[in-house]
Amino acid sequence: MSDSADNVAGYTQEDSPPARQDLEFWVNTPDFDSTCDRKAKERALASSHEGNLSDDARTLWSSSDSNTTADKDSHEVSKLEAQYYYYGLAPKGSHPRLIYRDSADVFEEPTGPETYVRQMRLLDVPGHHEFAKNGLWDETRIWIETFLIGQGIQVSSIDFVMFTWLEKLADRELESEDEGEDREDMKADEGQEEEDVDAVFAALTVSKHAKPPAEDGERVYSNATIWIGALPETLNGARAFELTTQLRAYLDGLHLTKRVDIAFRESVARSYFGKGPALYSPAETNDPLQAFIDNVSVVHSLPISGRNTTMQGTLGPFFQHGGELYALTCRHNLFIADDGNTEYRYNTSAPRRDVVVMGKPAFDSYVDSVQAHISTLNETAETLRVLIGTLTKRVQQQINLPKSQHRLDENEAELVKINRRIVESKQFYITLSRKWSKLSDRIIGHIVWAPPIAAGVGPHRFTQDLCVVKLYKPKFLAFMGNVLSLGPEISPEDFKRLMYERIDVPSEFKYPPHGLLHMRGMLTTNDVNNHNSLDEQGDRIRRVIKRGFTTNTTVGTLSRFISFVRKYNITGTLESLELAILPHENATGTYSQGGDSGAMSVSATGAYVGKVSGGTNKGTDGSDITYATLFEYDWELILQEFPGANLYWDDIPAFLAGMVD
Repeated sequence: MSDSADNVAGYTQEDSPPARQDLEFWVNTPDFDSTCDRKAKERALASSHEGNLSDDARTLWSSSDSNTTADKDSHEVSKLEAQYYYYGLAPKGSHPRLIYRDSADVFEEPTGPETYVRQMRLLDVPGHHEFAKNGLWDETRIWIETFLIGQGIQVSSIDFVMFTWLEKLADRELESEDEGEDREDMKADEGQEEEDVDAVFAALTVSKHAKPPAEDGERVYSNATIWIGALPETLNGARAFELTTQLRAYLDGLHLTKRVDIAFRESVARSYFGKGPALYSPAETNDPLQAFIDNVSVVHSLPISGRNTTMQGTLGPFFQHGGELYALTCRHNLFIADDGNTEYRYNTSAPRRDVVVMGKPAFDSYVDSVQAHISTLNETAETLRVLIGTLTKRVQQQINLPKSQHRLDENEAELVKINRRIVESKQFYITLSRKWSKLSDRIIGHIVWAPPIAAGVGPHRFTQDLCVVKLYKPKFLAFMGNVLSLGPEISPEDFKRLMYERIDVPSEFKYPPHGLLHMRGMLTTNDVNNHNSLDEQGDRIRRVIKRGFTTNTTVGTLSRFISFVRKYNITGTLESLELAILPHENATGTYSQGGDSGAMSVSATGAYVGKVSGGTNKGTDGSDITYATLFEYDWELILQEFPGANLYWDDIPAFLAGMVD
């Protein structure tokens, strides 16, 4: 996403476009307040626009060093080809710079800054390629790596890819604005961020089942290419030519039946997790921003999504293993149906499946809610100002003194408090706009293991729906261990009432300081049948608490009777036994809804009970019965895969000090 004004969170084409550096000014203008009013009603964010090519192009064409052509003797590519050969592989002109290539493709240099420039896309090499057989690519990649490093080349990456582009039918003027709109349409259709549009486009061009987009020109596909990245300004064309000659000799010795091209480009290999802000410390009870900070803090039940998926779920408990930080969730939160249902293990030779705090739809709605909250505060402040004006006149006219004076003092103090909350909320909005709005800023880890979803597993016939995410420690500098925020939705008094109604026997539940419940202990199979509390009628029950993405904090009742569950789909039926959690009989609403999957239900003392996986309901307003997998079963699977894993920390600062990934 761009850092330009039109990417500010909450901005639409109807607003005056604020630059990011002017956010402090903009949030205190009537325009911003008007936007907040609209967000309170519409709850939708506009998409940003694509940058154009012209500024970079003019720099080259107007440069005093006008040598834009290649020196054939030195094997240097022209400046224009270096700049624009890979145009389209990344948004906003951030495509890589070509150093040298031996492909037969003839690059047609643009003749001016407004000239049409072809859009290149990356493709995967088909599985029937010779390098896909008998480990040949692995052997080749290892040889190239050893050779280049031995030659002192600061190589950053070695990839095996293909490229595709459209050869133009006729000269035409570059339509950067239309192009940006087309890309935004694609993003809306696919639910992707701008940085993912290129991959979506490439997939559409080769898919046998997808309808290809309208194309103005002839689509061209490159040979399979060994694509070598070198650190910027460390390799020139002449040296790359020498290296290519030796690489070509090695490839010739393999006697391949199809030509493989070689290309060098400038590249820096970076880990995504280093970008963006760390998560917040948990908000304390009565913090005016508690409802918002919980969604971007280090507490349990973070709202998560796959970087490239639209499903939204909830992150479950944290655990440590081998000095690293991990967390659990449901597999179906992060894998789509097209991914299949085989066991997934992260392989360092494959792309990471990144996990983010809130996918784009959820984050857009989240920012909308912040602006809607500001709108509500503005309305409250305006009401108070009117009331203060009335009371001021009464005091001046000495009407009903001293009551009028007392009420005036109270409302003036309340207005000061509301104005302070408005300032805090606007500052939080600025932080979201600057540090959280990009999808890459919200990456907190990547999937490392996910067994296949299965029903009726083992002698207990439970549902296996588990996914493990390796988390990036720099994002969790404020980490506190497994802590469940009880949130602002239920007051401490109401919480105590819901957890324990009787006064004739002591309650296990104590409302924790700052509303942060530390999780410790684990219910076993036997504990499910041995409830520890009494309801109003004196019957033994067990209350459980969960905080999920959709329904926030709810209190329910764990049934002692294990439920039989059968799910129907196009492949057949899935049968399993599940923990059944009922809505609290003295609370309105449901215990869970879609998006709460992965949330952990805990006991009155914070003991792990079960991971929410689904429920029963004919409609769409939540589950009448919520189903959960006993955490004891999930933890047994974790220990098999991660021997010695631990849910607890004796020294969190020392643990976080090891920033190893």
